[in-house]
Amino acid sequence: MGHILTLACVFIMLFFLGMTIMRVGLYQLSYEKMKRLLATFTKNPILGILMGIVTTSILQSSSLVMVLTIGFVSVGLLTFKQSLGIMLGANIGTTVTGEILAFSHLIPEWYLLIFGFLCMIMPNQKWFSAGTIMFGLGTIFVALQGFESLAKSFSDLTYLENGFIYTNEHPTFGVVIGIIVSAIIQSSSATIGMTMSFLNQGMVSLTASIAIVLGANVGTCVTSLLAIIGLNKETKLVAMAHAWFNIIGVLLFLPLLFLLTDTATLLSVHVKEQLAHISVLFNCVTVLLMIPFLTPFEKFILKWHGK
Repeated sequence: MGHILTLACVFIMLFFLGMTIMRVGLYQLSYEKMKRLLATFTKNPILGILMGIVTTSILQSSSLVMVLTIGFVSVGLLTFKQSLGIMLGANIGTTVTGEILAFSHLIPEWYLLIFGFLCMIMPNQKWFSAGTIMFGLGTIFVALQGFESLAKSFSDLTYLENGFIYTNEHPTFGVVIGIIVSAIIQSSSATIGMTMSFLNQGMVSLTASIAIVLGANVGTCVTSLLAIIGLNKETKLVAMAHAWFNIIGVLLFLPLLFLLTDTATLLSVHVKEQLAHISVLFNCVTVLLMIPFLTPFEKFILKWHGK
């Protein structure tokens, strides 16, 4: 059992390494531009949502975008009200990562690693940035394949097998798993990546996997809550709004878990794509439902957390 858990930790770290390497290239290409755009185009909530989507899609991290937003609010570049649009958009933008992971089987990771490495040694910043993106993506795909290779070994462990059986029989328990795992490893993307690997190997049902993804949306809010330690009251409002929005979204859709499963099967014939697509749909619908209620939602956060 020890060597299986060790390998699992290695693949988790490899996943994070890949995400970090990929972000190095993305930051160099777009980080400063994204910071300026975030601080400039947020006067209107719809523009804020669009900027949240674009920024998170490019930077590949809703947690980073939320930390940036909290930083802008703390120094007065953004108000709490302006941050709401970015928060909603970040939830949609982060689903791009899931879509990339879903199509990992179509992209030869070793080509990405080789060509990425060759670009990284080029004496040109743009080539280097492109190389780090490819190399990081290749590393992520290797990690995902590693998770899938361990799936059979995990199923041989009695307590984990019982855990998978329980989750498949009681899919809503997947929400708890998603919250805990995402909060511990501080990455909803890694949680989704691991879930896709287990789903692809038939260890977890699609319904339970969707529940885990819903829970991961809540678990990732821990990063925002940690980021406000020692900052002013308005930053607390941003973090609490982020947490409440994700909690409300999960509570709204949890009773519709089997409907989400049926919808996912209509979107693709491949289970990993089904999970990625339903994550996009869930986040888009949740944001669309929230837009008409942004003002009451703002008042709710101010009433309960503005003291």
